[in-house]
Amino acid sequence: MASNIGIMDSAYFVGRNEILTWINNRLQLNLSRIEEAASGAVQCQMMDMTYPGVVPMHKVNFDAKTEYDMIQNYKILQEVFNKLKIEKPLEVNRLVKGRPLDNLEFLQWLKRYCDSVNGGIMNENYNPVERRCKGGKERHPKGSQKISKSLQANNSGDPVGLRRTSGPKQGKTSAVAGGTYYAGEVQALTKEITDLKLSVDLLEKERDFYFGKLRDIEILCQTSELESVPMSVAIKKILYAADAKESALTKAQEYLVSVGSAEDAEAEEETQVETDH
Repeated sequence: MASNIGIMDSAYFVGRNEILTWINNRLQLNLSRIEEAASGAVQCQMMDMTYPGVVPMHKVNFDAKTEYDMIQNYKILQEVFNKLKIEKPLEVNRLVKGRPLDNLEFLQWLKRYCDSVNGGIMNENYNPVERRCKGGKERHPKGSQKISKSLQANNSGDPVGLRRTSGPKQGKTSAVAGGTYYAGEVQALTKEITDLKLSVDLLEKERDFYFGKLRDIEILCQTSELESVPMSVAIKKILYAADAKESALTKAQEYLVSVGSAEDAEAEEETQVETDH
């Protein structure tokens, strides 16, 4: 079971685009950023899909915006973990801050766990929308709140709205000018998004390339012929270093120096013994 997978596991090298696609396809959502899953509601429903009925969906709040409401969702998730005996610590204080990396790592773990239970196969009998409706508040589609506010403003007898409709020529001119402006803005933002996606794809390819190299080195150092060789031991000290604050390279170098000094002392002692004889 994937409840305790190492940081070097391939699960942690799944890209954010793949994670978002996994969430959106499984739960019929439309998330565009990892941070949108920071409330814990998505994670609760993923567990509900993996173990149907195990999550009290009526308590899950998909509209959680404050840290307090988000923490309530994570409490539900923790209770589910306890019930299923899943030993996975939840760093709630970091997750509710909406930090992309923290949430991405947790979702990477969650995907690996769910895939290990269901073999990566979608539960066709599970209706995510229906489960959300029976549970907490349904997630509002993007832009719905803005549209409703606009309609309210137009229907509330707003004098500004009346002035806009009172002069048809002026209204048409303003609409054309505004449309041209926003079209330019949309085009610029679209280009920026495209460039960012290309950068992310390149970074993910580069990451996968170097991870493959590190994995090859790790396998080589674990072979029976080399695992006890000082250089292999030093390399593994760097690969498996857990504390980022301390330099793993320094410790590896100190280890090699100590081993080298011990070998020199041993050789000198043997030479001395031979000389005495």
